Order: sequence, then structure tokens, then C-alpha cells
Amino acid sequence: MGWRVAAASIDGILVTEHYGRSKWFYIVDIQPDGTFITVERRSVTPLCENGGHSEAKMASGVQTLRDCTAVLVAKIGPSARKQLELAGISVFEQPVIVEEAARKLAAYYVRAGQPENSAINK
Repeated sequence: MGWRVAAASIDGILVTEHYGRSKWFYIVDIQPDGTFITVERRSVTPLCENGGHSEAKMASGVQTLRDCTAVLVAKIGPSARKQLELAGISVFEQPVIVEEAARKLAAYYVRAGQPENSAINK
């Protein structure tokens, strides 16, 4: 099975985007051995506007990623982090290659005994 993760990325190769400015997330399914496949590129409405953010857009973004165990971002603000974590979605600031982040995350989840995400087999 594994874990479904949303990577904030322009190209699906590097985690490059700030959570609130991202226009899409690459959804990847990570296996316990660190391998992964990209499932889709999912569009979202950026929630940052003029230095602030809309609560409705924040809720919509969290809802859009509800099937993910975690998000990988270059940066994220405290309000967005809190909303994701309250929804059970872990947040990792990892501005690195998606492949490297997938390996690290799989190793972390295996060590921590993180249950695998049932959304992957649906």
C-alpha cells in the first residue's frame, strides 16, 4: 500500500512552492521502500492574496488534499499548517527533489509505525 502525499511543485520534480501560493500539487503514492509513482497533478486555488488569506480558500485547499497523509512544501505559514494538521494531514517543509523527499518520508513513516493510507487502493 503506502502513503499518498501532495508535493507543492511547479514541475513534479522539485518541491518548490509555498503552500499558500501553489496552484497545484503533484499527488504521489509512496511505498515503504521509498519508491513512488505520480498519480496526478491536482489543481488548487492559491489561498494567499495581498499578504493575507481567505478562510474559505484555506478550507477548500484542505478539503482538496483530504485523501493525503502529508504535504511536502518549500514553505508554509502557521495558520495553514494548523488547518492541515487539524485535518490529520502532516506537513513537511522539504524544498528538495521529490524523489529524495519520498525516500526520507517512507523511512520516517516506517520507523514511526505510521499506518499506510487506504486511499491508495481505492
